[in-house]
Amino acid sequence: MNTTLKALQLKARHQVYTLLSGHNLSNLHGEGYDFSELREYQIGDDIRKINWMITAKLGKPYIKELHANRELSVVVSTLMDGSLYFGSGNHKQVKLTEVATLLGYATQQQSDLFTGLCYTQKQTYTTPSTKQLYHIEQFSQTLYETALLGSKIDISASMSDLFRRIHKPSLVFVIGDFLEEVDLSLLAQKHEVIAILIRDRAEESPKALGEVTLTSPTDETKMQTYFGKRSIEKYLIKLKENDEKRIEHFSQNDIRSVKIFTDDDVVGKLISLFT
Repeated sequence: MNTTLKALQLKARHQVYTLLSGHNLSNLHGEGYDFSELREYQIGDDIRKINWMITAKLGKPYIKELHANRELSVVVSTLMDGSLYFGSGNHKQVKLTEVATLLGYATQQQSDLFTGLCYTQKQTYTTPSTKQLYHIEQFSQTLYETALLGSKIDISASMSDLFRRIHKPSLVFVIGDFLEEVDLSLLAQKHEVIAILIRDRAEESPKALGEVTLTSPTDETKMQTYFGKRSIEKYLIKLKENDEKRIEHFSQNDIRSVKIFTDDDVVGKLISLFT
């Protein structure tokens, strides 16, 4: 195994067992045995949940909420093509691998079921639903080693496939750079969906390059152009339009999201999702 990948996995495992310990991926409520919270009764609550002893003491109805007594299904899906190969290297791909690996270890540490799906142009790699570190680390290795330069993913087909594959309600993480439209509305009707955006800061704050030859990372076509102030302004307008549309889509479908840059501390960003 690549020594850099092994170091990434060891770092991720250490962070999960120390920094992420105690942060649940999802706070499910339902019929179960583990106490969650005691709160005042609200219209529409199940009266069978009323705690009559506390109600008698406080003079107003209170209900006891319980954690769902069921195993959580966690699905980590990645959208991977040449757009992750930005600038001088594949730093976005490495950061995506780090995020997915952390989520895999966190799922295993909580004794929940992990499923990994990697969507690329040529194939879809998937793990079985598992609690075994072997499958999680194989998934991590696939994300890290997959050649992406010159490839272009069909996002719509990938999301349709993802919806068909997940049969029971799950916590679904969709990881990609979201520089193109990604419709998660169908997925969000059945599952709890969290979108994780992987970006390079230079994508959002580009610098003037002057006369330059640009190479498309998705089809490797080359274009000679002058990348100056006017080009940057046009690019930033389109980026803003894309991001505003995405934010509205997430809001309408109750989808949580977080943006992680290639130089960010991943654990800190993930903890902000789970608290």
